[in-house]
Formats: sequence, C-alpha cells, structure tokens
Amino acid sequence: MTLKRLSSREVYRNQWMTVREDAIRRADGSDGIYGVVSKPDFAVIIPFTGFSFHLVEQFRYPVGGRYLEFPQGSWETAPTAAPEDVARGELAEETGLGAGRMTHLGRLFVAYGYSDQGMHVFLAEDLRPGEQNLSPEEAGLTCVEVGLDRFESMVRRGEIKDAATLAAYTLFKLAAMRTV
Repeated sequence: MTLKRLSSREVYRNQWMTVREDAIRRADGSDGIYGVVSKPDFAVIIPFTGFSFHLVEQFRYPVGGRYLEFPQGSWETAPTAAPEDVARGELAEETGLGAGRMTHLGRLFVAYGYSDQGMHVFLAEDLRPGEQNLSPEEAGLTCVEVGLDRFESMVRRGEIKDAATLAAYTLFKLAAMRTV
C-alpha cells in the first residue's frame, strides 16, 4: 500500500523525542493522519559472562514500576554517534563494566506502527569491572548478575517485561544456535 505525505507538522519536542502529525493520502484516495514519534536509535547491550547476564533494574515512569532489563540507552546529545560507541558508553555508564569484545547481533525497530526508533543489539563479552556513572534520570538504578537458567525462568514466568530485552535475547539465542 502506498501512502503520500501531504503535510507534516511538529506538535511536540523535548530533548528525547519529537512528535509530529502527518496528513496522508492512501492509495484509494482517502485522506488520513499519522502521529509519528521520532527518537534516536538506541543500543541494547547483553553483558554475558558465558554463564550469566548482567541486568539493570530501574524505575520506569511511564509504567510506574521497577523492572529488570538489559542495559540500554541512546545519546540524545550525539544522535549520529556510532552504535558500538553508544553501546560501550551505556554499558559502562549503567553497569560500570567494560567489554573486551562487542558483537553486533542486529538492528530492530521498536514500535514501527507509531515510531521510527530502532535499536542496535550488542553482545558484550570479556567483561571487566569499573565504576558506574549514572545520569540523574537513572537515579536508583541497580545491577544484578543473573544466571542463564534463572533468566530463562524469569522470562517464562513473565518477570522480564521489557520488549527490547526479550527481542535482544531472541537475537542472542539465534546467534548461539549458529555456532552449534
């Protein structure tokens, strides 16, 4: 189906996102609108020791709760930064860990029904400890190491709620299957 954008107007902007409304014409000639949330791509990092993952837990305001997830983030002040640089930076910032090896597992869209944001998934290995450097928005973020079996059990029980974490884990499992 082909859509033609007739006009576009920005309806909201802050340092993290822009929301626009596009007037469109569908292939059948009818008109409509799309609301589009534009955000820079972000990195999701899977810090893996060979036996366990390092997860972070933080309060997520939109859903009003604390949840475990893989470290992730974007650099709003440097939207053209290389994805691997963002991944290394976010890993160090949130967990204090450095990675001797980063493997790009893929790029996925987050919610392409209303947003253009994508996520780059990286596997971080050969981990070495360091110091966290949290931003004010990350106050209260904690790190926990979770064994592979426990992580999978948490997924089965519905305790891991973050879609980016679950999608990243799927890419991790598929990559592991290619090496078997």
